[in-house]
Amino acid sequence: MTIDPMGAGVAAFIDPSADMLRDQWLSVLARKAVPQGVRQVNFVPCEVVLCHCASLLMDHSKYGSSTAHKAEFPVQHLSRLFRRPPTSIIAKMANLDGTRSNGGKHELEVAARLGDVELLQGIYLRILDAARSLGIDRDQLPDFLGLEDGEQFELEGQYELDSSDVESSLVDALEKWARERADVPIATTERMLISAVRVGQHRFAQSVLRNHQHRCVFCGMSGVIGGKRRPRLLAASHIKPWRDSTNKERLDRRNGLTACPTHDVAFDTGLITVNKDLSVSYAPGIENDVKVSQPLRHALGKPPLHEKLILGRESVAPEVSYLTWHRENVFVSL
Repeated sequence: MTIDPMGAGVAAFIDPSADMLRDQWLSVLARKAVPQGVRQVNFVPCEVVLCHCASLLMDHSKYGSSTAHKAEFPVQHLSRLFRRPPTSIIAKMANLDGTRSNGGKHELEVAARLGDVELLQGIYLRILDAARSLGIDRDQLPDFLGLEDGEQFELEGQYELDSSDVESSLVDALEKWARERADVPIATTERMLISAVRVGQHRFAQSVLRNHQHRCVFCGMSGVIGGKRRPRLLAASHIKPWRDSTNKERLDRRNGLTACPTHDVAFDTGLITVNKDLSVSYAPGIENDVKVSQPLRHALGKPPLHEKLILGRESVAPEVSYLTWHRENVFVSL
């Protein structure tokens, strides 16, 4: 069976009919594996969308042609299902966020449009439903966004991003794209770059939460209750704020702390800080207020605060330079 991989343009990716999805999957299932280095057949739209969805979980830029076989979940599953080498999955992710310039005709527009989380969730579920109808089970194609059982997908950590900060951070990138990719409409470029920022923040927050085992590092409260993770009970925030960080610092999990809402705000506003030895200190005057106010003592006393950050055996500790920045720029400014 031969199908047009572009179908009816962008609609083939974000609003395909049931028949289009079925044909796309049938073409994948009929495919023969092609050896590394041999030209691959074009990606069909459902493959492109799933690669974009997978990029919400993992950072493709950490892997090159010699390390793609080590890329984390779900790259290897997609590689086996699509009968493509992992390098092809990684390359497609790079096409979609614009770090490679030889992607398919509609892929940047698709990536920009899929910044709409509701749209992304809907097409992801339709793609999985079509796959299941053809016998592609969860072992072959895991529900890696965890939506098939009725959960809602949310980008983590978005509360940290101020729209004006994001827009101002993209000025240079927009100018560069305008010079080098004049074929891409400026509106598409802007949406795509904003989406890339939000996805990067989501991956950062997920990495921080995993690093701290989904527990508040100040009081130990778990974000897992009743066997389910409750996303809004914990925040994964930057120590050195996003707006003040470099692009590298914005994605560094050592620049993040997991905290319950009360302790997240207390740290963010400088009521408490963390020293080089990971001990927790109060700002001047706060300790006395804690002693005389019972409600404040319940929130910021010791306990519930621990004397030092609560880190798991496998946790990576915060980088000292970020803690120093907080003490010098937030804590002492009260």
